Amino acid sequence: MKIPTTLKHKPVIVSENYDQVDGRYANHSDAKGLSLGLAQWNDRGKVDISAKVWRYTGEKWSRQSEELPLHRVLDLAILVCSSMAHFREAYRYPALYDPENPVIDRVGLQGDAMTVSVCTDNEKIKEDIKLFSQALSDDDELNGERLRTLSRLLKELGY
Repeated sequence: MKIPTTLKHKPVIVSENYDQVDGRYANHSDAKGLSLGLAQWNDRGKVDISAKVWRYTGEKWSRQSEELPLHRVLDLAILVCSSMAHFREAYRYPALYDPENPVIDRVGLQGDAMTVSVCTDNEKIKEDIKLFSQALSDDDELNGERLRTLSRLLKELGY
């Protein structure tokens, strides 16, 4: 199921098969996708990136906020890290990704793989991916601090 690109949250990086790897809810989940994109609360001149779990009621896309189970938080962390790794090398592509192969990564989870790709269905992906990349760069220190903390904690946990 394709994540909507016409709502206020503008997806840039997506995993549209999340319902297949949603922990104990795999293959039975209303969480159809994950995305990182341009936040719906952006003010003029200020761009924030937001993460969103896209839920589908069977009739329409839900605007409900939800508490995230721990595995979804970790899956979002995987999506963030995979995206950050991509954008470290994205300068090699004029469009910041390879339009012929928009898949960034395939991460094995629950016997399947979470596909991480650039959202080519976003009509404004050329502009939005540049804004996304710049916002990611602008927040490098902020995010780097959290990643170093997460790395330290994961090492302490034996990972």
